[in-house]
Amino acid sequence: MRHQLNTEIGTLLDKVRASTPLIHHITNYVTVNDCANMTLAIGASPVMADSIHEVRDMVSIASALVINTGTLNEATVASMLAAAKQANAKGIPLVLDPVGAGATPYRTETVRQLLQQARFSVIRGNLSEIRVLAGLDEQTRGVDATAVFDTNSQQQEMQAFIENTARKLNTTLAVTGAIDIVSDGRRICFIKNGRPEMARVTGTGCMCSSLVGAFLPMAESPFIAAVAAVACMGTAGEIAYGNLLPQEGNASYRNRIIDAVYNLTEAQIAEQARLK
Repeated sequence: MRHQLNTEIGTLLDKVRASTPLIHHITNYVTVNDCANMTLAIGASPVMADSIHEVRDMVSIASALVINTGTLNEATVASMLAAAKQANAKGIPLVLDPVGAGATPYRTETVRQLLQQARFSVIRGNLSEIRVLAGLDEQTRGVDATAVFDTNSQQQEMQAFIENTARKLNTTLAVTGAIDIVSDGRRICFIKNGRPEMARVTGTGCMCSSLVGAFLPMAESPFIAAVAAVACMGTAGEIAYGNLLPQEGNASYRNRIIDAVYNLTEAQIAEQARLK
């Protein structure tokens, strides 16, 4: 499975760079620039449009839509709902990044409305956020990632939970944390790439969701797109950490992650992506 997926990821890289798909974002103002740069780095083209007066038109010409709930207000929530419905009507794949779901009733209710009114191809979040989407009584501490599992029994329990939740939500889940897990309810992939230092860079999760959006129009399935995005982000984090100079900190690390994605090759994925 690893060899096959690594090969598919490398092929997807070439497809994205050859096609330059337009990825429409309705995202948060904390990481919007990083998401745009990450989309460009992988070879796609970003557009950030969140006015209710243009989101339907913009999503209609896009190859994918990424919705991120990191910073919400009444205007952006209305735009998210309108754009998501339009994307479904046009057959355009959607990504949901439910940032901070469970942190406040407003965020949780917004995510609930999105899930009720639209179907998402991929939902990428940390474990706490996904537990909220599954209907469990979970509260998050902002946007902190939660470790996925530590023992074999926890791994089996987590695998069953993620597969069941993916089926329940009729989507592909990409759960990112100490070990990343992607499942569409039928297949599951564990991805053991990345660095703990990535948690000190604001927006690595948001950037990963942008990568999902870039891969979705080119992939044969949302599952492959999500695996590709998470593996590329984790691999880039490792490469970037290895390229840091002794005096450099998290700002330089962010830039080096984007550079690593820009320069990512099929050979690097084949050699470094640790998929199971």
